[in-house]
Amino acid sequence: MHRERILILGAAGRDFHNFNVFFRDNADFEVVGFTAAQIPGIDGRRYPKELSGALYPEGIDIYPEAELERLIRDLKVDRAVFAYSDLSHEQVMHLGARVLAAGADYSLMGLNRTALKSTKPVVAVCAVRTGCGKSQTTRYVARLLKAAGKKVVAVRHPMPYGDLTKQRVQRLATYEDLAASDCTIEEREEYESHIDEGTVVFAGVDYEAILRQAEKEADIILWDGGNNDTPFYAPDLWITVADPLRAGHEASYFPGEVNFRAADIVVVNKANTARPEDVESVIANARELNPKATVILAASEVVVDRPALIGGRRVLVIEDGPTITHGGMPYGAGKVAADKFGAAALVDARPFARGSIRATYEKHPHIGALLPAMGYYPEQVRELEETINASDADVVLIGTPFDLGRLVRIDKPTAKVGYELVDMGAPTLADELKRRLKLPG
Repeated sequence: MHRERILILGAAGRDFHNFNVFFRDNADFEVVGFTAAQIPGIDGRRYPKELSGALYPEGIDIYPEAELERLIRDLKVDRAVFAYSDLSHEQVMHLGARVLAAGADYSLMGLNRTALKSTKPVVAVCAVRTGCGKSQTTRYVARLLKAAGKKVVAVRHPMPYGDLTKQRVQRLATYEDLAASDCTIEEREEYESHIDEGTVVFAGVDYEAILRQAEKEADIILWDGGNNDTPFYAPDLWITVADPLRAGHEASYFPGEVNFRAADIVVVNKANTARPEDVESVIANARELNPKATVILAASEVVVDRPALIGGRRVLVIEDGPTITHGGMPYGAGKVAADKFGAAALVDARPFARGSIRATYEKHPHIGALLPAMGYYPEQVRELEETINASDADVVLIGTPFDLGRLVRIDKPTAKVGYELVDMGAPTLADELKRRLKLPG
């Protein structure tokens, strides 16, 4: 019997999950490879035999997506399965056109095949784009649940860019756990804020194994989504964060529109800084595309640990990497803080950029003077450190969601920037969570 030959198009996250839960032990299909995109340095590897199951005793090769047409031809691919996130609908279908022109079928996978069922209630926090404010929303939800006496465990969307076998299941409760797991900058950006608040974080590669371990410790599983991907676990309550600074993206990016249409609660974040007409546009889209959802307005309030350092100084602003690279945002928390607290000027990081940091500017020219916190592998972390210290800034303003100073040596004064979610009017997110989850108070 012919096994349908599958090529999974991914970025070291959703692709591995779809394989694990649907293809790994399914003898009707033969996965002949993965492709890699978005994240530097993840192609040219192999999905290891320790994770790939009995049907794949040698593991599965990971190829550059740029070789898509050749792969379809040489590997005799029957169907390419799209399995990564935060692309415009146009980009998704351009990729589909390449697949179809090469002769293969093109498909997407839905929640019925890929969302695992938990024995514990699951609250999912997702978004319509990278950089909408999932992290601050997840922290808000975790605080509320813990205040109601619930034991909360966060399970974070995958970022397995290292040794996949070692990263099968990661339990992260301390800074020492982050170091022992060789966490990248992007991973630390998502994990440290949970650890700071005493919330255990699980992540890794095998999300069924992760779920079963997390269930042993939790009253409620909090799915902390990545990019604008859909949840890996079937939610009992689905929260989607929308961004009026990118009004319209909730209906033009994949799979963010899925999150927008499926949500029980839509949080329109950054309503304090967006234009009123853009806030109203997102609300109108929510009412049209998902009339069953409760719409919540929220503010992203910028907080700085040492604001007195900023006023009148020349400031190098470091922003969250994914937000301003493939997330497409022109700026993040750092730039907002620099403006709010009266920086004399923004230092342009581009003349000081080293190695892969320089290449990041070439790939994402819209970033301008800001410095994206790139650190997917040790050499890139070193190049980021060299770029920071080569600059002629008076102060470094760290707008990443974790303390970058714990990972790189910065030879200039630093101020740390963050965002907190604040309700704006009724209904509040707290009120809605209490009502839907039947929490006390």
